[in-house]
Amino acid sequence: MPQYNRKSQFSWALYDWANSAFATTVIAGFFPLFFKQYWSAGVESTTSTFWLGLGNSAASLLILILAPILGAVADSSGTHKRLLAVFATVGIVATAGFFQIAQGEWTWAISLYVVAIIGFSGANVFYDALLPNLTNHQDLHRLSALGYAMGYLGGGTLFLINVTMTLKPHWFGLADATAAVRFSFLSVAIWWFVFTIPLMLGVRNQAPQKPGKVRLSSEFSKLWTTLTNIKQNENLWLFLIAYWFYIDGVATIIRMAVDYGIAIGLPSNSLIVALLLVQFIGFPATLVFGRIGLRFGAKRGLWIGLWAYTIATLCATFMSDVTQFYALAVVLGLVQGGVQSLSRSLFCQLIPADKSGEYLGFLNMLGKAAAVLGPLLVGIVAATTGSSRLGLLSIILLFVIGMWFLYKVREPTSPPPP
Repeated sequence: MPQYNRKSQFSWALYDWANSAFATTVIAGFFPLFFKQYWSAGVESTTSTFWLGLGNSAASLLILILAPILGAVADSSGTHKRLLAVFATVGIVATAGFFQIAQGEWTWAISLYVVAIIGFSGANVFYDALLPNLTNHQDLHRLSALGYAMGYLGGGTLFLINVTMTLKPHWFGLADATAAVRFSFLSVAIWWFVFTIPLMLGVRNQAPQKPGKVRLSSEFSKLWTTLTNIKQNENLWLFLIAYWFYIDGVATIIRMAVDYGIAIGLPSNSLIVALLLVQFIGFPATLVFGRIGLRFGAKRGLWIGLWAYTIATLCATFMSDVTQFYALAVVLGLVQGGVQSLSRSLFCQLIPADKSGEYLGFLNMLGKAAAVLGPLLVGIVAATTGSSRLGLLSIILLFVIGMWFLYKVREPTSPPPP
């Protein structure tokens, strides 16, 4: 492969390194704790929980609606990089704004959080859409895996630094842990900005489908055509149904793992260590899954990952100590990135490359709708049986249904026609 392509690919993958710091330090790590303990100081716990949940839901719902539209507009106008830069800038500025919010100003905090989530998620629509045009059909699995692997390494590296800052603030010349968390938010914004530059400079813009002025009405019409095409393509909608079920299970495990650890009495420091384990194990493991997809096909790699999730979920219902939780983190770290990256690359093999933004907008839409069925299923089973362990066990149903539909998907050996 020509050298300039390799440089473009690495520049593209570095954006995952850049924005994954937001996913780890902000979303998974510090924002929920800081929002409840610092910004919402003096506010009823139930009130702060309500607003945090509402903020997450509002941002996710907006992206859920906009993702396919944004992707279609980018395809028509060839403005993937420009729109990525706009949304990333929105997320970066909002994240930097956390540094300025004083104690008790929870309304400002949750408002900026919603804006940051929209910027983060919106930019990902265009980032994913650039993938099919950076490599050939056969090499999609490797490049998709490289992006996710860089994300795990980059997000984990900054999160490790940020955790160290909060545990040992005097090492960094900071007054206390509160100051360390505020500077951690600022460091995420700087990290995100700096490592977005290679993509802006090293990846070429895609050519527009139809040069000229883009009309929103025509984009809605095109979206309806895309939906019709998906309905007529049995292989494609079978994959989308499979993805919707199993990625809901994956997202539910990701969001509930720490809460589950707290519920069974594990110390918070151990849970942070487990989160770091997932990040750093995820880096090499995701690269390995890319090779598995390249050599044996994406479906086989996904089977490995989804069976691992199913068995790990079963074992988690019997978990009782920190060592077992660490073992769970190791298993998830080994397969989480592989399931995510192979899902993206397999989908890219099923769609026309010149409509990648539009179709990947639908994939992102399903991803944003993830963890809807899972928590509901867990809640109903737990309330009915009186056992949170049986509630967690019910997630296996999502993996089983997803694998059943995935079994029916025919993995392509050549790219689909435009």
